[in-house]
Amino acid sequence: MLQRDLREAPSSKPVALDDRARDNLRFIRETMERASSFTAVPGWGGVAMGITAAGAAVVASRQQAASAWLFTWLVEATVALAIAAWSTTSKAREANVPLLAGPGRKFALSFAPPMFTGALLTVILFHAGFNGAIPGVWLLLYGTGVVTGGAFSIRIVPLMGLCFMVLGTVALFCPATWGNAMLAGGFGGLHIIFGAIIARNYGG
Repeated sequence: MLQRDLREAPSSKPVALDDRARDNLRFIRETMERASSFTAVPGWGGVAMGITAAGAAVVASRQQAASAWLFTWLVEATVALAIAAWSTTSKAREANVPLLAGPGRKFALSFAPPMFTGALLTVILFHAGFNGAIPGVWLLLYGTGVVTGGAFSIRIVPLMGLCFMVLGTVALFCPATWGNAMLAGGFGGLHIIFGAIIARNYGG
């Protein structure tokens, strides 16, 4: 009777080896992606940068002299840099992510060359009197830096960079009077939109 009961008892279905191997590979891949990505990109810091950029666009639009217009945006760039540095450092500390090693170092080294190029071209364009090209160059090269640096970060960062590059390309072929509006839409609007998305999905 006992033997009959044992024969009739349902046997548990064994886990297929290929399913288990797939799960293990998925776990390893996701772990490696997290380890190789710089996740301390600031969300709310990006929103703050967007707000200050929108304010700078309003102030810059009221300047009569080209030098005063440029000075306004250079002040904004300094403020944005300070916000980015503080918010990135804070987020990295909370997430225990190193800033100067691994993905953080790769992000910085990839982001820096386009920024240096943008600063150099700003000096050249301003002294040559091609002020109308400056907004497009800023947006295009900033977007380039975000794309190249974003290769070592979360997936949404390169997408944000591509949006900056598209807007910068459009700005280069638009009338010079549209410059402030383009800068407001890029450094203001795109930072606010993507910053809010990053803050919601990846933490502040």
